[in-house]
Amino acid sequence: MKKILVIGSNGQLGNCIRKIAPDFENNYEFIFTDSQTLDITDDNQVNDFFYDNKPDFCINASAYTAVDLAEKETEKAFAVNAEGVGYLAQACADHKTIFIHISTDYVFDGETNLCYSEDDFTNPIGVYGESKRQGEELALEINPKTIILRTSWLYSEFNKNFVKTMLNLFSQKEELGIVADQFGQPTNANDLAEALMQIIESPQKTFGIFHFSNYPETTWFEFAKKIAEFSKSSVKLNALTTEQYPTPAKRPKRSTMCLDKIEETYKIEPKHWENSLEECINLLS
Repeated sequence: MKKILVIGSNGQLGNCIRKIAPDFENNYEFIFTDSQTLDITDDNQVNDFFYDNKPDFCINASAYTAVDLAEKETEKAFAVNAEGVGYLAQACADHKTIFIHISTDYVFDGETNLCYSEDDFTNPIGVYGESKRQGEELALEINPKTIILRTSWLYSEFNKNFVKTMLNLFSQKEELGIVADQFGQPTNANDLAEALMQIIESPQKTFGIFHFSNYPETTWFEFAKKIAEFSKSSVKLNALTTEQYPTPAKRPKRSTMCLDKIEETYKIEPKHWENSLEECINLLS
């Protein structure tokens, strides 16, 4: 039986994989770790863990994701998002493990009116994005059997995320201002978990970078409006510009990603973001 190591199992994506794991237990043994059971920033610990467990697949769903805090905690962000990824890639290479690493749309600067393809030039505008780009580069350089999935605006019924934050604020406030000039693609982490398993189950593996999200693009403001609609909230939402809502870290203005490659290669058809959002709101309510 093949083994799937899931790193970062207490995060949104890790929890979503854990939720669907029973559907695949006839063919795969799942090993779930978190930062307490496996510290990916400790090279020796990573090597020992791989030697003891010998996984066939390693999904790295762990990351330092505090975009604003990363501007201060630079070393910590790079330790988790870059150096730790390098250690995992090396361990995967040493043990002939297929490495599946989750990255982000924040590797792009957002200065385009088009969607980004996997081959487009990366130019992060913040520490978080730069640390994730370095992780991508290390993974591909060290282990040829690497699949990188860039995703965006991840949410689920688990942990802290935009959807749950909005629902919480809707219950406390009568009026909210939401940024309306940043474009991207909300992604239900449950859909990403299913896409990962579809890749693992695929008889032919194509390595490299792929984009996965729900579609089409929207803004944070339109996203929030749909959350309000599906949760039947009467909150008043006001559109703000990025300048009216300054944050320590810059965000890409339009980080929309092209999804053709993953559809053509792995026959994965992303869902419309509104449909996936409605499913999540129904779960949460």
